[in-house]
Amino acid sequence: MRVLVTGGAGFIGSNFIRHLLAPHADIQVLNFDNLSYAGNPENLAGIQNDARYTFVKGDITSSEAVNQLLAHPFDVLVHFAAETHVDRSIEDAAPFLETNVLGTHCLLEAARRVPNLRFIHISTDEVYGSALSGACFTEQSLLDPRSPYAASKASAEHLVQAYANTYRLSTVILRCTNNFGPFQFPEKLIPLCIANALEDKPLPVYGDGLQERDWLFVDDFCRAIERSIERAKPGSLYNVSSGVSQPNLNIVRLILQTLGKPESLIQYVRDRPGHDRRYALDSSIIRKELEWKPMVPFEEGIRRTIDWYKHNPQWLDHARSGQYRDYYQRHYDLRSRTLQT
Repeated sequence: MRVLVTGGAGFIGSNFIRHLLAPHADIQVLNFDNLSYAGNPENLAGIQNDARYTFVKGDITSSEAVNQLLAHPFDVLVHFAAETHVDRSIEDAAPFLETNVLGTHCLLEAARRVPNLRFIHISTDEVYGSALSGACFTEQSLLDPRSPYAASKASAEHLVQAYANTYRLSTVILRCTNNFGPFQFPEKLIPLCIANALEDKPLPVYGDGLQERDWLFVDDFCRAIERSIERAKPGSLYNVSSGVSQPNLNIVRLILQTLGKPESLIQYVRDRPGHDRRYALDSSIIRKELEWKPMVPFEEGIRRTIDWYKHNPQWLDHARSGQYRDYYQRHYDLRSRTLQT
C-alpha cells in the first residue's frame, strides 16, 4: 500500500507515520510537509533513512507541487496538513483560510483524478461549536464553528463532501476531540503546562479553567485512522472521542500533581474571545461500524506523555527555540526527492 500523508511532520501526522511503519513491511509512506513553525522533522528522527519512507518538502496550496505528487500512484491520502492553533487564528485568520480551505481544495482537485484513491480528511470537534451541559454532538448535529480556525475546518469539510458527491471521490472525514501525547508542539495546553511546570514557570489557564474537553491519546486516534482506511465506506463521517469530558483545570492540576509541583504555579489569564465552553462527541458510530474503541485511559496517557517530555528535553528545547530547523538542514536535501513510480 502506498500512502501519501500531508502534514506528516506535525504532532498527529508524525505519530501516525510511526504507527503505520511499525508493523507493516509492505507499506510505502510519503510525507508531504512545508515545515511551518509546528512541522518538526525531529518528530520523525530515526526513520528518515527507512526505505519505506520518503519526505518531500512542499506546500499543499501549490497546484504544481500537488499535481506532481499525485501523478504517482497512491492508494490512500491522509490529510493532516492544517493551521490548528485557535489563538493564532484570532490574531490573523488569513493563513487558516489559505491552508485549511484553499490547500484542501488544491488536494481534492488533484485527488479526484487519481483512480481508486481513498481520501482521509482529518477534521476537529470544534466544527460543532460549544456543547450544552450533558449533551453530546452526533454526526448529524448542525455545525456551528465559533472561531476562524473552526470555520476554516468546517469549510474544508464541505469541500470534501462536495467532491465525494460530485466526483465520487472515496472520502472519509474524521472529527476528533483533543489529542495529546508525544511530539505535540508546546503551544497546546498539555505540552505547554508540562514544559512550564518542569521549569517552575507559571501555567496559564484561561478564565476560570472550567472549559470542558474530551481528551484522546494520540495512539488511539492513529488506530481510528488506520481502521477507517481499512474498513470505512466511501463518504463516511465519524466522530472520534474517548467519551469522557473534563475541565481544563483538572488537567493542569493533574500535571502539577504528577510532577510534584505546587498549584501556586497556576496563573489565571483573560479568557480567549469566543472561547467554546464545552466539547463532547458521541462516537458510537465508529465504535460500532469500525469496531474501534480507545485503549489508553486518560491517566495512563497523561503519565506516558509527561514521561516522554521529561525524557526528551532536547526535543522540547529545540521545539520552543526553533532549533529543529537545524536538524532539517543536516538530515534532508532541501530539494524534493525524486519519486519512483
